[in-house]
Amino acid sequence: MGMVATYNATIGNFLLANPSNISSTTTFQGHRGARGLLPENTIPSFLKSFELGVNMVELDVVISGDKEVVISHEEWFSSHISTKPDGSPVTKAEELKHLLYQMPYEEIKRYDCGKRGHVKFPKQQAMPAYKPLLKELILAGDAYSKEQQLKPVFYNIEIKTSGPKGDIYLHPEPPVFAKLVLGVIQEMGIEDRCLVQSFDVRIVQEMKRIAPKLQLSLLLDNIYSMKWNLTQLGFTPDVYAPYYRLITPRMVKQAHNYGMKIITWTVNDLPSMRRLQSYGVDSIITDYPDLVAEL
Repeated sequence: MGMVATYNATIGNFLLANPSNISSTTTFQGHRGARGLLPENTIPSFLKSFELGVNMVELDVVISGDKEVVISHEEWFSSHISTKPDGSPVTKAEELKHLLYQMPYEEIKRYDCGKRGHVKFPKQQAMPAYKPLLKELILAGDAYSKEQQLKPVFYNIEIKTSGPKGDIYLHPEPPVFAKLVLGVIQEMGIEDRCLVQSFDVRIVQEMKRIAPKLQLSLLLDNIYSMKWNLTQLGFTPDVYAPYYRLITPRMVKQAHNYGMKIITWTVNDLPSMRRLQSYGVDSIITDYPDLVAEL
């Protein structure tokens, strides 16, 4: 597919397939798989994104009580989508009573996070689903690409941290968190097919320390300058990843001058996608990977 980036593992950089044409070089990533179409952060959702021709998916990871790396946007079971093992929905008031960091993975897997659908995504097909392990996704994604004779697929892994809620901690300290995620990446052999990102500069810094060749991204939703943000991080990452409404042509040019790619999130309408393409954005994360065909 013309919009799909290729990867040069030797030099460790994403290479664009056709640098002479801005529109054709912008790549696309399925946000939490294909959240607009199937339950977020589930195996069917990720495979749907690959089926639609997008070969990179964005996902979120947290840590279970028994130190497994689990794919989940929140460190708890969200009341928007989650059902308890007894069949009753998780309520907003109950969310912090259902913390993944306090449960073994076998217990986490008993909760459903798909059959209720999602009120914000009317096109989403409701179906029974659970929160998978990161290594389970990699096995499924790699098996799918091999079976369909596709190019190897890529994984954009966001490490989620929310800090403490009162005296309840939601995740390990950054050095432990980073080490656990890196362990799965190395175990599954995807060092040259993944990007690790976080809003938490401590996570990105720690990943740089323990895996200096890994592709790293700094997520941003603030209005501070690029220089300020990079100063807080302490080095220039491979990717600068601001919210899409913050992006200007000047920002894209500045990032490229620093040697960084621009990946932006979460873009769900064609006019915005086309505008960002015209700016020269390198990759766009979307809940609706089916829109890519229309571009």
